[in-house]
Amino acid sequence: MRLNLGCGYRKLPAFINVDSAPGCQPDQVVNLEILPWPWPDNAVDEVYLSHVLEHLGADSATYLGIIKELWRVCQPDARITVIVPHPRSDNFITDPTHVRPITPAGLSLFDQTINRQQIAAGDATTPLGLHLGVNFVVENTQVAILEPWATRFNLGEVSEADMKLALTSFYNVLGDLTITLRAVKP
Repeated sequence: MRLNLGCGYRKLPAFINVDSAPGCQPDQVVNLEILPWPWPDNAVDEVYLSHVLEHLGADSATYLGIIKELWRVCQPDARITVIVPHPRSDNFITDPTHVRPITPAGLSLFDQTINRQQIAAGDATTPLGLHLGVNFVVENTQVAILEPWATRFNLGEVSEADMKLALTSFYNVLGDLTITLRAVKP
């Protein structure tokens, strides 16, 4: 089973297209904040969440419940693709329905190997993977560099060091983040 969660009007072939809004005519109408989800345990081998996760779980308990449901429905080694606006972009800031920033570091909190390493190092980071009994590994992250930064960097007008500084200092340098997770299950 392959799920396109929060599909809106973007339907993907070979996926079950799911949205809470009946008007966009999804294959299934499901409010992802109402738990449990209607799919069985270990039934899903791929999940696609494009511009969805940043809209869900305004309160931490709901968000963590969504992560637990995602874990429950995923098969071992299921692939989850999460596409979100970078938190320091107008695409994130200007939408009043965005309730939380989603970052690779934030999703790494659900990686039990990283949790154990942080505990051993005495880090203060919350080991959410261990606390919730979930285990997602961030396998890949891609970022879209916004204009004019992309062109200036590609033309060599901005050095790599200056680009790194811009990424940490300025807004509207990065657009969408595409984060690929894998569900690690026994």
